[in-house]
Amino acid sequence: MSTTMTTDADLKARVRERMTRTGETYTAAREALLAQPPPPRAPRADTEPLPLRALVAETDLTADRAVATFVDGDRLRSIPTRRRPRAAVLMHLLLRFERGREYAEREVNALLATAHEDVAALRRELVDYRWLERADGVYRVADAVPERFPSEAQEVPTDEVARFARVPRHQPAAAVDALGPD
Repeated sequence: MSTTMTTDADLKARVRERMTRTGETYTAAREALLAQPPPPRAPRADTEPLPLRALVAETDLTADRAVATFVDGDRLRSIPTRRRPRAAVLMHLLLRFERGREYAEREVNALLATAHEDVAALRRELVDYRWLERADGVYRVADAVPERFPSEAQEVPTDEVARFARVPRHQPAAAVDALGPD
């Protein structure tokens, strides 16, 4: 099987539908579809919690298997070479961060070093997937799930929104003190 073949069944179906409609070749129809901007996502309020039923119903089992394969406790056995399992593992590592908190590069490195010694590769990939934002040496978890082009969407877990919603929110010290003792 060629590595350039598309594995996304939905994309293949849309390509074939376009071929029937336009008479284009498979390659031309696929390129035309991938050139289109991604469909807009409905905006979500950051404070709106996802119902547990939605989190369970949308679970990407392939991503879960990738995490189970490559993660041993808190450590990575290795960084996956294939893009889809790598994205799933990166989303798993994102749970070590808090949304709404700023991190210095050394803090990001320290969090990632507990998983794998190649912190630069992990940090770069988290930024490349736009789950972490970097500006002037300061890192933050993105405020929302980034828009994805179809070719990029094939790499990330299909339940990216639900996985991203699991990233904990930072609670400033004053808010924690106001909660009182446990």
